[in-house]
Amino acid sequence: MEKINNYYESLFIVDVADGEEATKATVEKFVGIINDNAETVVEVAEWGKRRLAYPINDRPEGYYVVVTFKAAPEFPAELERLFNIDESILRSVLIRLDFEPTAKAVVAEETVEAPVVEEAPVVEEAPAVEEAPADAE
Repeated sequence: MEKINNYYESLFIVDVADGEEATKATVEKFVGIINDNAETVVEVAEWGKRRLAYPINDRPEGYYVVVTFKAAPEFPAELERLFNIDESILRSVLIRLDFEPTAKAVVAEETVEAPVVEEAPVVEEAPAVEEAPADAE
């Protein structure tokens, strides 16, 4: 029998029209709900305020949040219901993942050092020999 993965990824867009504090409260509310009901939370990625591809409810911008978590099969339906009830959520998508996700580590940019180039040895030129003047005989 095939093992069923109960890993999910939820993306929701919060309305930013009510102000930064209301947006932050809504994000904390839903991340808290997921933390309380999920077995494990793999990653919470706040993408921040972004321009929407098209206006939703006459709003040109929204605050994007992506949460990856493992939960019981009943929880995603309840989470979608809660997303639909809350008027500050513009859109939400919840999918079941076919793989076991890992948290994405933030990779710091490595400083690339310039390669060491060995300089060619400097060859000193022999001093130029002065030619004797032709009329010096």
